[in-house]
Amino acid sequence: MSLNWIGLIAALATFSGIWIGHVTVRKVDYVSSSVWLPSIVALAIGILLEVIALVSSNPYHSTALGIVGITVLWDGLEFWRQHHRIIRGHAPANPDNPRHQRILAENSSATTIDWLARNPTGRAISVEEMSKTGV
Repeated sequence: MSLNWIGLIAALATFSGIWIGHVTVRKVDYVSSSVWLPSIVALAIGILLEVIALVSSNPYHSTALGIVGITVLWDGLEFWRQHHRIIRGHAPANPDNPRHQRILAENSSATTIDWLARNPTGRAISVEEMSKTGV
């Protein structure tokens, strides 16, 4: 009996790609003065990874690269979704980022409060209560 490692490789590539992509989108968007540049870079890297996955003769490499490639392609879209989350106030704006400064000035729903950087209370809290916590 031989072991089939493709399932494990696919699982690790999926978990790692989503985790790294989520963190990268949040951090890059927080400092980037443009949404276009990180989106185009993610699309280029994603397409490159998909091409390499298609021409790879090793099924393990092809599996991992294909999964990570499609995740990076999705991250290109996520930069725009993160931009809209900031406008709606669902993600914190960076007051030092010129793009975020414009968002804060033009949208009353935008905020610098990171709603995820707090301990759960078991109930909904208001903006005023969140502001008092010093987060």
